Amino acid sequence: MAERAQRQKSKFETVEPLGKRVLIRKDEDKKVTKGGIELPDSIEIPTITGRIVSISAHIENDDDFPIRQYDRVLFNPRKAIPVEFDADNQLFVVPLEDVVAVFRSESPS
Repeated sequence: MAERAQRQKSKFETVEPLGKRVLIRKDEDKKVTKGGIELPDSIEIPTITGRIVSISAHIENDDDFPIRQYDRVLFNPRKAIPVEFDADNQLFVVPLEDVVAVFRSESPS
């Protein structure tokens, strides 16, 4: 019995989005304004940016989608489905059409 419990603990659980969806780790909400004013805990500036943690096989195999794992993106949270995995990570399964922008850094020429 103890051996079975040990095997279950050692399993690593992952989330793989299906269809035209991505898994995004949401950035933390901001507690300080651009001007440097600290906000009380009850007030936060909502953030709708995050990093792509996982991409469905459907998107990964299609060259028409310029999104890759670890890209930082801007997304519309309206249809985002929260994933209860870990209290420290805010993970969401987001339909591809709700990813509205990808942040790119260009190297100077």
